[in-house]
Amino acid sequence: MRVLMQMKNKTALIGRVGFIIALLSGLAALLSGPGTSYGAWNYRTGISVLRWAAYGGIAAATLSLIGLIASHRTGIVRGLLWALLGVVIGSSIGGMVLHWKQVAESVPRINDITTDTEDPPQFVVILRLLKGDENSPVYRGEVVAAQQRNAYPDIIPLVLPVPPDQAFERAVAAARQLGWQIIYADRNARCIEAVDTTFWFGFKDDIVIRLRQQNSGSRIDIRSESRVGVSDLGKNAERIRKFLRAMKD
Repeated sequence: MRVLMQMKNKTALIGRVGFIIALLSGLAALLSGPGTSYGAWNYRTGISVLRWAAYGGIAAATLSLIGLIASHRTGIVRGLLWALLGVVIGSSIGGMVLHWKQVAESVPRINDITTDTEDPPQFVVILRLLKGDENSPVYRGEVVAAQQRNAYPDIIPLVLPVPPDQAFERAVAAARQLGWQIIYADRNARCIEAVDTTFWFGFKDDIVIRLRQQNSGSRIDIRSESRVGVSDLGKNAERIRKFLRAMKD
């Protein structure tokens, strides 16, 4: 009887330990983004915190699964509950980060996307906001353009059968609809500059929109660049697609 009780206690302990590790890993994952966004640490630290949270989640899920099997065999209800929660929380954290890793590996390691790779729209007013950010606002030419064309062949200029002034108003409305912070909008220059802040880590991505008359209609070009990081995980291309869809709608 004593041996059985000791086995049950150990089994319940495995489940609790797995749950505690999963809980701590979940807390770390939750703090990784807001901590970066509010300036508690830099983005590299935030990403490292998230990475280690994933490792902890995987370890917690593995340990909790062992506890779950052991609790089922020994019939410990409380052990089953702790272990089950540990498996759910731990695997969710690990799975989320592994998904982001897969996304990062599926897109090119570039952070500057534009509909016009030969003559990309240039940042002007936004340059005043840049203070020692990692990425230069200067377009890197064919080095980036070739990778973009291979990965995102659908990112091309948009031509609308409306005059530039009408297209300009539509572009401003689309930018506002997408929640971008408009920094500069000049109807005469037919140029819009804006900033979009990502949800989790609060990364600032810069956007410039250029409108030109083409025959009886308007050609719209847009460029979106991340201020930090080598890879943008496809966010800039996704942002441009959303804007072009909004313009068409």
